[in-house]
Amino acid sequence: MTRFKSLPLLLYSYIATEMLAPFFASFIILCSVFFLVRLVPLLDVVLELRIGLADFIRLTCYIFPYMLLYVIPMSAMTGIILCFTRMSNEREILVLKACGVSLRQLLPPVILLALTISLLTGFFSVRLIPAGETAMKQLMFQLAKEKIDKGLNERTFTEALGDLVVYADTIDENDQWHGVYVSDMRNREIPIIIMARSGNLAADLERMVVTIVLRDGTLHNMEDDDNQVIRFNRYQVRIPLKTPTMVDGRDVTRLGKGSMTQAQLLQAADSYGRDTRKGVSYLTEYHHRLALPVGCLVLSLLGLPLGLLAGPGRRVTGPPMGLAFFVLYYILSTTGRLLAEDLVTPAALSIWAPNLVFLVITFFVSRRVEQEKPILPEQLMNELLDIYDQLLQPVIRTIVRLSRRALKWRPGRHDFSTVYYPGDLNVHASAETRIYHVKGCSQYGSPRCTIQFKNCKLAEANGFAPCPECSEKKSGS
Repeated sequence: MTRFKSLPLLLYSYIATEMLAPFFASFIILCSVFFLVRLVPLLDVVLELRIGLADFIRLTCYIFPYMLLYVIPMSAMTGIILCFTRMSNEREILVLKACGVSLRQLLPPVILLALTISLLTGFFSVRLIPAGETAMKQLMFQLAKEKIDKGLNERTFTEALGDLVVYADTIDENDQWHGVYVSDMRNREIPIIIMARSGNLAADLERMVVTIVLRDGTLHNMEDDDNQVIRFNRYQVRIPLKTPTMVDGRDVTRLGKGSMTQAQLLQAADSYGRDTRKGVSYLTEYHHRLALPVGCLVLSLLGLPLGLLAGPGRRVTGPPMGLAFFVLYYILSTTGRLLAEDLVTPAALSIWAPNLVFLVITFFVSRRVEQEKPILPEQLMNELLDIYDQLLQPVIRTIVRLSRRALKWRPGRHDFSTVYYPGDLNVHASAETRIYHVKGCSQYGSPRCTIQFKNCKLAEANGFAPCPECSEKKSGS
């Protein structure tokens, strides 16, 4: 009785371990790929603003939650599929079925992993991504403002602000200007001249505004023959940021709906009207953040029956079908979002429809696998697999082959196939002792010598040394 009760816990821990290994492997690979894709649009800004290492690390941390929103579901589905594909190919699933373990009894560890991943994705979607978007925009805005500060030098006319030309006689250690001269040519043929005793550059991170604050000065405005002089104690000039602030087509100095909380999205939708195009865009973003974690849960559960499609003597169909389903989900999700924003269908229905569709697909596929029936007609499945083998499989094999070569390669290390020549090779070597022997040596025909080289030079280039007998012959010759 005790053994029977301990079996589920032992089985569940084993399945969980088998799922986590490919999950973390997929997670690392996908994170690297997504990070490189995400980093490319930032390179221009990083190089132009001369971002330091500390700020670059902060920027990377801010963009990671957005990447993990897509990486985690893909990794979870891949981990589950690969786990049960391996167990099916090695007949472990067959043994479990012979012991009376059904498909439903394999669900608890999968459900636990899927729920954990779904909750983590929901936390990223609702909390971390808006906070990361806001922090990234503020960081980029602050860096742009600091570049303007660095471009302002004493007794130099600075033209880094476009149609605003700024001159400061002195700049103290607190970045306060003294003896300030400003020429404002924005939308004018004759500039407005502003002279002030002191001033400074101020940035409002909350509203993403940079202004020049001038104190105790005069403003000279000439129009035709009239000359207007205005004295002021404090005068502010809002300036545009001319440094690169566009990242992947978005202006980082403007806070959009991606930086809003859920409550702020609903308030914006109500203020514009939920029937208007502007209001629906906020409402769509609200539902999208909630629907995506649920979709992650459904896709993870779909990985179990897809992994069980494998078996001895069968073609591996789980990974390509999982990739196809994942792409299909995001196509449906994007289509639903576009339909909602164009006021074709209600926002809630459009965003949640892909989850309902895939919930039905998951139930159908699980039922067919439990009954040991094919998901699709065999002829159609073979045609799809042939397309996969002809188009995608060669690319995947090439990537895997190149990756393995890159991992095995070391400086000074060579592949033995590059030094193998047909015919009678003069040098025999042992992989255990890393010692080689030449013809005439007593150990030349030893069964331990499983590696052959054309000459001593190639053997020594690959890290092998001559035996004492061969070393004496070599020195004697």
